[in-house]
Amino acid sequence: MKNARLMFAMTMMVGVCTLTVRAQDQATGEKTFKAKCAGCHGADAGGKAAMKSPSIKGKSVDEIQKALSTSPKHSSLKSLTADDVKGIAAYLATLK
Repeated sequence: MKNARLMFAMTMMVGVCTLTVRAQDQATGEKTFKAKCAGCHGADAGGKAAMKSPSIKGKSVDEIQKALSTSPKHSSLKSLTADDVKGIAAYLATLK
């Protein structure tokens, strides 16, 4: 019984830590998005037709990294770190 309680407590702690890290990624990602991406993709990431910038809502880390590395439009963003991209993706995942 003690082992079951200990295992439950450890599982809960891991879950709380995971949620905390994810929330931090989203908060940091939101700041980075607003500073680096919203100017072209819109405050809601829905895109801007006048700038021919597509919606990027819900884009994955891989999709964002590919766009940053292959598009000349994103040359000024090549300095973003892997953690920056992960945070942006975490934030974009919250948008609907």
